[in-house]
Amino acid sequence: MSGFTDIRRNGWVAQLPPTWQNFALLARADRPIGIWLLLLPGLWAICLAAPGFWRGLWLAVLFAVGSAVMRGAGCVVNDLWDRDLDAQVERTRGRPLASGAVKPWAAVVFLVALCLIGLLVLLLLPRSAQILGVLSLALVALYPLAKRVTWWPQLVLGCTFGWGAPMGYAAAAGHLAWPALPLYLGTILWILGYDTIYAHQDREDDTTIGVKSTARLFGANTVLLLTGCYAGLLFMLAITMGLSGLHQAAYWLLLPPSALLLWQIIRLDINNPARCLALFKLNRETGLLIALAFMVGRL
Repeated sequence: MSGFTDIRRNGWVAQLPPTWQNFALLARADRPIGIWLLLLPGLWAICLAAPGFWRGLWLAVLFAVGSAVMRGAGCVVNDLWDRDLDAQVERTRGRPLASGAVKPWAAVVFLVALCLIGLLVLLLLPRSAQILGVLSLALVALYPLAKRVTWWPQLVLGCTFGWGAPMGYAAAAGHLAWPALPLYLGTILWILGYDTIYAHQDREDDTTIGVKSTARLFGANTVLLLTGCYAGLLFMLAITMGLSGLHQAAYWLLLPPSALLLWQIIRLDINNPARCLALFKLNRETGLLIALAFMVGRL
């Protein structure tokens, strides 16, 4: 694993002024996969409960903007907590706070700016979604502590990233209803699975510095965890579809994302960080196919 990092200093980020580059890297703007994965649970809920196409499109745009800024804010909070730990991990030692390229006070100012943009987006949503959005801040703030006190920080991340499911449902329907519950539980299981794959990139360094994770907890038995998580996700999605009265075509359209989930289980190599990252990224396509199943099921 020597020398491995997922930081991408080339591409569009390289065209920014040097100072801006550091803040873009701090917000993980070089890796938009995190924005997608934060957006998708909310997008599922919007596809499931939006009263019409144009309303659904408007909410999808708002959630996309909100996901971009709040994912960035979450990364800043995480890096402020973890800057000393990040400096000891090969994959993360180049992060702006860990390397000293950005000072903590500057990161806090940047965090406030991101949160203000997020607040503007939140104010455009219905009151029930606004309340859920405010409640989510506690999860965002506490998640970085999880790896210090529990072997299940990926489960805490699932509760945090998956919060978009009930929030998206409330934004689309104007209130929460029973389908939001299995949808949220399914997203938690999905995130627990794919973030365990992601955590295997740091397993050796985490062992050295004492950071806990489900990757360390399950180790060579990670396939069993993934099988349970992904099977649970599909079961919860089927329950959600049933409670929502979707057309049977929705169930058939779960086959393509099921194949991608199975591919992750089959191809997993916990000692190959590049493959772990590639399998982790495959969940964007998986999530988009699930959104398509929901949309078709409502036709």
